[in-house]
Amino acid sequence: MRSPLRKLLVFAAMAFGLPMVGIGVAGEPVARYLEFPPTTRYVEHAPFSLPLFFLGVLMVLAPLAPFVLRAARYRPEPDAEASRVRPFPLWGWAGVVSGIAFWILAWSRFSWFAPLQAHTFTPLWVSYVVVVNALTYRKAGKCLMTERPRFFLLLFPASAAFWWSFEYLNRFVQNWYYVDPSRYGPWEYFWLGTLPFSTVLPAVLSTREWLATFPRLDRPFRSFLPLTVPGPKAASWVLLAAAAGSLAGIGVRPDLFYPLLWVAPLLVLLSLDGIAGRPHILSGVAAGDWREAVGYALAALLCGFFWEMWNFHSLAKWNYSIPYVQRLHFFEMPLLGYSGYLTFGLECAAVAALVEDFVRPRKPA
Repeated sequence: MRSPLRKLLVFAAMAFGLPMVGIGVAGEPVARYLEFPPTTRYVEHAPFSLPLFFLGVLMVLAPLAPFVLRAARYRPEPDAEASRVRPFPLWGWAGVVSGIAFWILAWSRFSWFAPLQAHTFTPLWVSYVVVVNALTYRKAGKCLMTERPRFFLLLFPASAAFWWSFEYLNRFVQNWYYVDPSRYGPWEYFWLGTLPFSTVLPAVLSTREWLATFPRLDRPFRSFLPLTVPGPKAASWVLLAAAAGSLAGIGVRPDLFYPLLWVAPLLVLLSLDGIAGRPHILSGVAAGDWREAVGYALAALLCGFFWEMWNFHSLAKWNYSIPYVQRLHFFEMPLLGYSGYLTFGLECAAVAALVEDFVRPRKPA
């Protein structure tokens, strides 16, 4: 897809249309998948399975082990630039103060704050974004917020649309659900979701930029485990077909295909770039450059920690119901569920690259 608009339209058509095809194949009624706010829980999830839980743990740890060992064995060289001490900016301190204030408000129940109690997530995450950019600025002398303000601001509406697409896909698997959404009308529910959803991409991208200032999390992966794919265009078509089958599959067998909700959108975006012969976020791995992949996966995992922690005692919150692995909760999330943040980080990177195409189009490789 040489045009970012065409790429976006193809992605939207597949993400929104194929799960509906799946429920048509399964003979399920369409109307309940379109209710708004989504208040009906109609997917019956499989119970916890110890063998499948351990299989999931093995499937997560096996590919991660080489990367963990690589980072652990890295011995950083002295870096005069990294050792420079820059003052923490005043706007960063403003983010710290507002973050602490809204954290207190989010986890308390003051009567005078009751009308706004359900709306603390957005200012909390705006504060987080400001603080992380300030931390990057202190270490690198620049940050996303100050160096690329246009791109940074475009991430907010793109982020809202991006996460609403996951909310839609979740209709078919119902792995997370919000507590008592029926108390909100459609418009209130829409804005209650859109505002915090708009902070997802800015948070992940700002965190990735900050993590890149730590040599141990960046430099070991400049040249590590080259991964080449023969016939990249043919492989891209195969990936696109696999993504299409996965998106349809979550409508047919949600308990079986639900993990692919976190993989299929990424495969669509990568395969469309591959078919067009354009670079994408994983292009560097052919030469062993895993910095983008590792950085975004870790950034999403770190953001995931704060998402789940701040959700824990909030009034407007979500819970989980995940087949086969609904045990060992860390906050509300089952422990194995955190692995989804790793691929989610790559999806954030792919969507950010799409936003970048609208700002500054990339040339085919």
